[in-house]
Amino acid sequence: MGTRIGMIAGSGGFPLEALEEARRLGYDCVVAGLRGEAVPDLEFKAPDFQWFELGEIQKLASFFLKQDVRDVVMVGKVDPRVLYTRPGVDDSAGRILALVKDKTPTSLLRAFIEFLERQGISVKDPSFLIQSHLYPEGVLTDVTPGPDVLGDIDFGWTIAKTLADLDLGQTVVIKDRAVVAVEGMEGTNETIKRGGRLAGKGVVVVKVGRSVQDMRIDVPAAGIETLRNLVRVRAAALCIEVGKVPLFQKEEVIALARANGIAVIVKK
Repeated sequence: MGTRIGMIAGSGGFPLEALEEARRLGYDCVVAGLRGEAVPDLEFKAPDFQWFELGEIQKLASFFLKQDVRDVVMVGKVDPRVLYTRPGVDDSAGRILALVKDKTPTSLLRAFIEFLERQGISVKDPSFLIQSHLYPEGVLTDVTPGPDVLGDIDFGWTIAKTLADLDLGQTVVIKDRAVVAVEGMEGTNETIKRGGRLAGKGVVVVKVGRSVQDMRIDVPAAGIETLRNLVRVRAAALCIEVGKVPLFQKEEVIALARANGIAVIVKK
């Protein structure tokens, strides 16, 4: 990659963190924000910025090509439910939707990547932007998880890894060694809320990566919004996978977890 790079920004804390890290590494960033997904702050932090609807993929590709951008990264999440709730796609997006046999997020994003590559735009692995947000195995908080919490983590770990490899979501909510909620299209935060409604105080949330994780398509991550939802449901712990799940806004996360007695654990 050269010094000029494009970013396709979705939701969550990753886009802002990625923009800051890319600048620190000396990249000149051109950002395409997905309307309804990316945070408004991006528009003011990126000198070369434009908003796009999710279905405007030809317009998005033209934007990067006009900016002389040939390498891009996808940062942040896109809620796949918008395929069913937000009308209006351009001709290119319509053809992609018609040709993809299944409408899983992975299949749709892979088809989107292939479309960009046919336009001369290469989608790169964004791992170089998350290294400072990956943490070694251990407990990040001073809240020590008890044997019941550790047992729930061990119980949920294998289940989460299996479901992730089936492209069924990468987060599970566990309580008393029972699966309370499994992530689907609604995403991690809604899964946590649903698990809390079902099982109440003391749930454990486990978030992992796939055994073979294509980071161009999906970077499973946790951050301050994850912790806010754990607080809302009075969770006992969050466990993330070492080397595959970055933790953004670490200082804020740890402070909030400490104040609410929530253990944050990194496991392999």
